[in-house]
Parts: sequence; C-alpha cells; structure tokens
Amino acid sequence: MTTKSLPLTPKDLASDQEVRWCPGCGDYSILAQMKKALASLDFPREKMVFISGIGCSSRFPYYMNTYGFHTIHGRAPTFATGLKMMRPDLQVWVITGDGDGLSIGGNHLLHAMRRNTDLKIVLFNNEIYGLTKGQYSPTSRIGTRSKSTPTGSIEGPLRPLSIAIASEATFVARTTDVDITHLVTVLQRAAHHKGSAFVEIYQNCVVFNDGVFEYATNKSVKNDNLCYLEHGRPLKFGKDRNKGIRLHGLTPEVVNLGSGISDDDLLIHDEKAEDPTLAFMLSRMVRVPGDEMSFPEVMGVLRAVDHPVHHELVQQQIDEQIKKRGPGDLQALLTGDETWTVT
Repeated sequence: MTTKSLPLTPKDLASDQEVRWCPGCGDYSILAQMKKALASLDFPREKMVFISGIGCSSRFPYYMNTYGFHTIHGRAPTFATGLKMMRPDLQVWVITGDGDGLSIGGNHLLHAMRRNTDLKIVLFNNEIYGLTKGQYSPTSRIGTRSKSTPTGSIEGPLRPLSIAIASEATFVARTTDVDITHLVTVLQRAAHHKGSAFVEIYQNCVVFNDGVFEYATNKSVKNDNLCYLEHGRPLKFGKDRNKGIRLHGLTPEVVNLGSGISDDDLLIHDEKAEDPTLAFMLSRMVRVPGDEMSFPEVMGVLRAVDHPVHHELVQQQIDEQIKKRGPGDLQALLTGDETWTVT
C-alpha cells in the first residue's frame, strides 16, 4: 500500500474496490462522511485500521484505503482489542450493525466498552437484518413485520445508547446517515476521543425496512421529533424551538416555553458529567410520532469523559513487573519446575 504525505483528501481514503450495497442504502452516505471526517484529521492513513464482523455494514473495510480486517460474526471488538493492545499507535475503528453487534456480538461489544479500550465503535442501526434478507433484529420495534416475525415482533427492542452508557463507554453519541454535517462532526469527535467511543447511526435499509426513521430524517418534521444536544445548553427542540425538557423531581417532562416557563427552567446538557445518570435518561427517550408531548429522540454527544484507557493500564502493570522481576527469560520458563517431559 502506498502512502501519501498529509494532508489527506477523501479521495485518498477511497479504495479501488467496487462498492456493493443496494442502490439508495444509507451506508453510502456513512462511507462518504467517514472519508471526509478522517481526511480532516492530522493522522496518517497507514495508521488507520477498520475492523468489521458480518453484515451489510461489515463490507466497510474493503472500501477504505487503509488497513483493515473483515472478521467473524460479532467478534470485531475482540480482534480490535488485540490489535490495539499490541499496536497502541494505531487508530482502530470497529464497524458493526445492530444484528452483528447486539446479538451474537453483544458480549464482546459491552466488554470492549467497559474496559475503556481505545476503539472507535460505529454501529449502523437499521433495525433489521439486511444481509440475510430481512429478519427482525435486536433493535426492531414491537410490531415489526419481517420474514421471521410475519405477525409482528412481540419483543422489546434493545437501545444501543443505553447499553453503551450502562457499559461505561466514555464517549457515546448518535447521528443519522442523511444529516451530513452532523454525521461528520460526530465522527470527528469520536476520532479525537481517547477511550471507548461508541456512535450509533440511524441508517435506512431501503429494501427491508425503508422509512423506519422518516420521523428523524424528513426535514419537514424532524425538528419536532429530535433534540440536538449542545454541551452547557438547555434541552430545547421543536420547529420553532418552543419546547424543552425539564426535571419534575427525578422525572423528565416535555414543556412548552412561555406562560412562565423559560430556558432557565430547562435541563442543561452536561456531556462531561462523571455520573452517567442523566445521559442514561436521555438514551431512554423515544419519540411517539403524532404525540406532540412525547419525548424527542436525542442527537449528538450524550457523554464524553476522560478515564484511564485499557492498553495503558495493562502496559503499566507489565512495566511494574519488569522493574520488580527483570525482563524475564522464556527458555527458563519453559524448562522450569512447572514443566515435565513425557517419554
């Protein structure tokens, strides 16, 4: 692979492989914005790595002119953790989907986050299994009709942001595939974060779950359904910015501004709060289309805190043991008292 001196352009990050997603798939936008986000970084592409599991999203490493691995179902965080441990100088991205990351890969995903492994985890959420042709997924909504739930799903969906926050990820954010400026900004912030960064992207599957996020992407209605988070600013939303969220005791509620209710009464967003309680509360908000007083769904960074990272803590332990015991002797270990010969 040839390298190019900085600065990079999005074109420099495009591979020579034919992009093979369905026409109209939201993955195309995510790929394009990832190239824009990474091209803006002062970071060499030969030190960028993309690791994926199985699913439509997992084709991603083929389409980036960086290093990458297309691994096995749900295990991308495991491969990524091993790589980051041995090569801490690399910027390691994990590309996964709601099926790959939250079903068979759920165990690996949550432990990568709780360890604060320095990975950038991007979860494409289209609320369906696309590659295997339209079965319901862990994030599918109650009532979802699919090939595996022809009369409608009866299972409550997992909420990726809630899982990330409960797993103590130190950076947690959400964006959408078609909100280009916002998507680039969120990916840039994830790239700069040191620690476990988790980004959920609402991504439209035009074939098997088309329009499931219409309420969050249609310009005529999305401002009434979404609340864009800004650190240190009150939680306001609505087409006319005339609604907000305040706490009534420990319970959040939607209020209309005016008639004695002002910005001063609203909850102020604090993405740097060590206590994740409020971030978790935001992750639980679900919009009910048509209900003007239901909660909006949040977009942006819910949490961004600094904690010691996994590979540095492990290296500290190794350095301490070397200082205490010396560098060690592998041959002496193999022939020591804990080994024997079978004849």
